[in-house]
Amino acid sequence: MAVEQPNLTPPSFEQHPTGFGIGVAAPRISWRFLSSPSTIQNWEQAGYDIEVVHIPDSEVEAYHFPSGNSVLVPWPSRPLLSRGRARVRVRAHGRVGDGELIKDLGSTNWSPWAMVECAFLNRSDWISRPITTVERCKPDGPQGARRFRKVFTIPFGEISKARLYITSLGSYTAYINGRRVGDECLAPGWTSYNHRINYQVFDIGMLVQPRQESTIAIEVGEGWYATKLGFFGGKRCIWGKDLAVLAQLEVISAQGEEFRLVSDNSWKCSSSAIIRSEIYDGELYDARVEDGGWNGNNAFDDGSWLETKTLQLPAARLVIPNAPPVRVTETIQPVDIFTTPSGKTIIDFGQNLVGKLCIHRLKKPPGSKLRFIHAEVMENGELGVRPLRDAKCTDEIIMSNQELLEWSPQYTFHGFRYVQVDGWTPEDEICPLTTLSLSALVMHTDMVRTGYFSCSHPLVNKLHNNAVWSMRGNFLSIPTDCPQRDERLGWTGDIQIFCPSANFLYNTAGMLGDWLQDVALEQLSHVHSIPPLVVPNAIEDLWSGSPHAVWDDVTVLTPWALFQSFSDIEILRRQYQSMVAWVDKGIPRGPDGLWDVEYWQLGDWLDPTAPPDRPGDSRTNATLVADAYLVRVTFVIAEVSELLRESSNSARYHADYLRLKSVFQEKYVAPSGLIIGDTQTALSLALVFSLLGSDKQVAMAGNRLAYLVRLAGYRVSTGFVGTPIITHALTSAGYSQLAYRMLLEKGCPSWIYPITMGATTIWERWDSMKADGSINGGEMTSFNHYALGSIVNWLHTTVAGITQIEPGWSKIKVQPIPGGTITSAKATYESPFGKIECAWEVANNSTFVLDLVVPPNSKALVVLPGDNEDQWVGSGRHSFSRPYFPAPWPPAPIRDFLGQPSVEFIA
Repeated sequence: MAVEQPNLTPPSFEQHPTGFGIGVAAPRISWRFLSSPSTIQNWEQAGYDIEVVHIPDSEVEAYHFPSGNSVLVPWPSRPLLSRGRARVRVRAHGRVGDGELIKDLGSTNWSPWAMVECAFLNRSDWISRPITTVERCKPDGPQGARRFRKVFTIPFGEISKARLYITSLGSYTAYINGRRVGDECLAPGWTSYNHRINYQVFDIGMLVQPRQESTIAIEVGEGWYATKLGFFGGKRCIWGKDLAVLAQLEVISAQGEEFRLVSDNSWKCSSSAIIRSEIYDGELYDARVEDGGWNGNNAFDDGSWLETKTLQLPAARLVIPNAPPVRVTETIQPVDIFTTPSGKTIIDFGQNLVGKLCIHRLKKPPGSKLRFIHAEVMENGELGVRPLRDAKCTDEIIMSNQELLEWSPQYTFHGFRYVQVDGWTPEDEICPLTTLSLSALVMHTDMVRTGYFSCSHPLVNKLHNNAVWSMRGNFLSIPTDCPQRDERLGWTGDIQIFCPSANFLYNTAGMLGDWLQDVALEQLSHVHSIPPLVVPNAIEDLWSGSPHAVWDDVTVLTPWALFQSFSDIEILRRQYQSMVAWVDKGIPRGPDGLWDVEYWQLGDWLDPTAPPDRPGDSRTNATLVADAYLVRVTFVIAEVSELLRESSNSARYHADYLRLKSVFQEKYVAPSGLIIGDTQTALSLALVFSLLGSDKQVAMAGNRLAYLVRLAGYRVSTGFVGTPIITHALTSAGYSQLAYRMLLEKGCPSWIYPITMGATTIWERWDSMKADGSINGGEMTSFNHYALGSIVNWLHTTVAGITQIEPGWSKIKVQPIPGGTITSAKATYESPFGKIECAWEVANNSTFVLDLVVPPNSKALVVLPGDNEDQWVGSGRHSFSRPYFPAPWPPAPIRDFLGQPSVEFIA
């Protein structure tokens, strides 16, 4: 019987989301496999064919490669030029079998064709220049948005190709003939503007009109470029005060004729009806001064359109991003409208989210003012705005005599579940406020969702869902720490900790790869090669330039985490100078080669015992944390150096690793395996980072960690550093049931406690809201902060049981470890090769059943509970069944004379 072959997806290029407007002349090519898992068993790729057609040529170039690689293979043809296009398709040559029994299957069907098109590859491709208003800006206060417009006529008929290349100093929205160009929000995105500025390219063939008068119109708001950023009052115009646009429109006719329109001082400019536009404080829209036709052909120039002036091209590189843009990805309707004790009208969306309102229909008397104040929680029956600190998070509308339809703020976003509406109530006589009057538009970088998890426990599912929502809310152009207060900055420590979890949930390669370039550029511009705590560095006035372990270790550990997930060695190559600079020059060393103890560290930030006003007061010595990370970072950079064939560095760093590990053991580890400080975080670091010297020490450290966990009554006793790894440490030491018991604890502090309080995202503090409904008294309290949601990595790798053995998931380890009251779990992951599915259940409390799907061109090592023999399986669907003997449940705490939480606190 003929063996079915997999189908192939259309090729993708580099880490770019579409391949349209790419910034690489010879883009690497990838494809994934779509299979019928019941029939395609043990399928491997033995070779592949690629066909390339350069446009406008019609010649098909054919290439064959005897290789099993299907991820980021080299571009086979001549390099593309700026604006160059090509069509590409692939097919694979398959074989099946095991060992010596190999059967050649011949070729698969060809994949669908995919188009790749280069953007500008050279700075000289930019003929246009940035333009701005001739009016003086006000750098000491918020600026209103600016509108730019140019009327043009394409002189020829049939159009073959039309493109708009565009960026701005600020955030822009572009229109052609009154129709929106693209669907991006807050374009061009937030980068380190002194080093890199994103630009976009759009296919505008459906928007332009040949031989007819057309209008291009562009509105620019402050965006991140000029808005107030940072805490303690913030700072305006960090990168510049002139809002500007850079645009280049290029059209080619079917006969090869060319038309080009560039931004220059022939354009006109006017003020916008958006009077104020700020990231933290929100927008003020005055409908009375709106010119409804400003962006179309019927615009009337009444003298308010002024001259523009040109600026020099920015010194920063103009780059095409690999990251997907920020978009509206979901619309959520209100679940309730209610009145507070003080008489305020509150809209409840039922979900803490990040985005903005959309007002579907609003009619009020001219001059009426409406305010929409956003917040995450209610406190004492009223909107809880204290955690927002100085951020006003308020959008305002001044009504004209026209009905307002489908209105949204354009250049801001908010983190909120609740919105207080002033000036509009359900009892309004003209236009009553109802749950159909408006909706919430969810915004984030539009990455592809790749990983899913579910299990038999509804509260654990809710925990996972909350972490996903927090990731969505904080992956908005850059990876931020919180989306609601006067911060929203790219804190390096948060993403360093959460990156493995993020990489499973979404395809983060483009977004985080781009952001890491800014990390390196900002770091290498510092005299001691120390990266700022936030990137882009919006708090330079507050940052002393001092180094911090865990946070600054993002330079090494986050590129490594991306490589493990996506097998893209170019990320390591691109970041290597940054890695070496941090390890060799950035870290201040003591005489023993570990961290200089004189440097203050953030350490195990937000230890649950830390007072609200002193979040850095941790039970774990901060220098110990820094030294543990230094040993780990040294090991990783040694591995990276070996991969990149930096042989001298590889040898040097491997020797440093062994020496520093020995020094760490002498400094912190007793011969028995106990750790100085005797905390859960210290023991977890020693176990997870392999810092111990013998099996005896490992066993003692694991036993001691188990003891401390039981002594704490299974409440979380770790902070920023220990919390993401403690369940991994317990599992590796053979105490997985204790990890399950921690997972299912409901008392505060625990992962489940916020859910019992109604949380729909991950909180910054375990007790961001107290049991009595009051907000934590600390100055720093966020209800959407993904770092402590890193527990989902343990749900993926241990509860569901899937991890990669080799970078990029070509070899997979499947080892579910059941426990607690969870009787089934499932995870799926869209790997670079295809979909992995792993589902298990405990049947009748006595049989463990596992169903596994391995994608083509991959293999899996399966380790079943209680089974001493591992087994490798190839692609296809596999089922396993084994007798199962559950461990006693629940494991008991160690009771002191005050007593400890009882079984009533188990979820």
